[in-house]
Amino acid sequence: MTNPLYEHLVAPLAGRAGTVLIDAAGRELSGRAVFDTASSFAAALGALGLKPGDRLAVQVEKSPQALALYLAALASGVVFLPLNTAYTAEEVAYFVSDAQAALLVGDPGKAGPLSGVAQQSGARFETLDAAGMGSLAERARAAAGPFVPAPRSGDDLAAILYTSGTTGRSKGAMLSQDNLLSNARVLTEAWRFTAADVLLHALPIFHTHGLFVACNVVFLSGGSMIFLPGFKTAEVVKWLPRATSMMGVPTFYTRLLGAPELTRELVGHMRLFTSGSAPLLAETHRSFEERTGHRILERYGMTETNMNTSNPYDGERRAGTVGFPLPGVELRITDPETGRTVPRGEPGMIEVRGPNVFQGYWRMPEKTREELRADGFFITGDIGVIDADGYVSIVGRQKDLIISGGYNVYPKEIELVLDEQPGVLESAVVGVPHPDFGEAVVAVVVPAPGASVDTAALMHAMEGRLAKFKQPKHIAEIAELPRNAMGKVQKALVRKRFESLFG
Repeated sequence: MTNPLYEHLVAPLAGRAGTVLIDAAGRELSGRAVFDTASSFAAALGALGLKPGDRLAVQVEKSPQALALYLAALASGVVFLPLNTAYTAEEVAYFVSDAQAALLVGDPGKAGPLSGVAQQSGARFETLDAAGMGSLAERARAAAGPFVPAPRSGDDLAAILYTSGTTGRSKGAMLSQDNLLSNARVLTEAWRFTAADVLLHALPIFHTHGLFVACNVVFLSGGSMIFLPGFKTAEVVKWLPRATSMMGVPTFYTRLLGAPELTRELVGHMRLFTSGSAPLLAETHRSFEERTGHRILERYGMTETNMNTSNPYDGERRAGTVGFPLPGVELRITDPETGRTVPRGEPGMIEVRGPNVFQGYWRMPEKTREELRADGFFITGDIGVIDADGYVSIVGRQKDLIISGGYNVYPKEIELVLDEQPGVLESAVVGVPHPDFGEAVVAVVVPAPGASVDTAALMHAMEGRLAKFKQPKHIAEIAELPRNAMGKVQKALVRKRFESLFG
């Protein structure tokens, strides 16, 4: 038996004398150095008693050592469980307990509460900080002897990623070796990554996008990364001349557009900018292309599946869409009530099937059966539509669907109209309780810099564009939309703010 992810992502690093990672200070790490660090961490995990299949929960700041710990988990056959660094100790306690983790690795600055969390769940606790120091690093340095990778099959579990849990309990998506490796292979080919690529990496690595998409693709292709701890506009502008590609979220691009240094000359050597994790405004697409000559490649993925669709590398990258299903991925649009496929051009539930689709939810067989059909199609919860040319567009989330007076209202349709209006930077539409309609449509808009918003003019603009039942009963102006770490608008917070508007 082999270990597919180790063989394709980790083992090749041993023979790479050239640079694989460049940190924010400009320090360069060779492939061999990353391999040696990963091997020493793997030896430390073994010395702590972790066995293949055991769960390793990790809440640490982004660093080359944190990335090496992920590679160590792959080598050891330990199931990797990355956690958002913004989670409180109480939130971490749920994940550690639910996953029945054998080890929790956390920042030394949070050692007090996190060690208590580990103790309550019967897990061990070790530390690792942003500089790569801590008790686990010390154990790794003390680990002696060559490390032998654990045998794993393609069906074996490689990681558990918990969904954001905006409603109810967070669900642990179980991702196998084949889930991760198949998607990395497809993306490497689809986006033309090679050993010559230098990826500007400013994403977090507790998320599918930053860890499995960005890092796995770079390791598989033999490329390298400029590994920044996070996104700071000035830092990204500084490092862009050294890069050939960047994976980002919409916030990255709106912030870059605010930098006068962003010119065609600055990014003339770049070959690819991608965006995901949240919808990219069509206006951002247009503005970025006008400034840089580059058309951002938008794609669609999620925790349970990694990437499902992508705009083409060669061909039209159509603003407002997420492109076509990736090779090996089947996508269909169904009626949410009946499960039957709807005619092309009509909105419905996006369902996907392929080697990228997860194995199910950890310790939630009922939820797995609800969302993963017997024929292998995963019910994503996203409402989408396929146009006449085959491009997929995301209309919204099923949970964001508003039912007003018995009519279904998809927020995205209203947001697109609002975002086109003068003075509007962006918008969000939610449903709030209403005594007559059940739910009322409420819109919040963020004014563009230096602009003011005329809500009466906005209401007038929607007349003739949208049916009366879709038009907002109320429009409010706010300074900014609440977002999570990946740039997704947190509509639950918007909804809560206005839930008492109509009594």
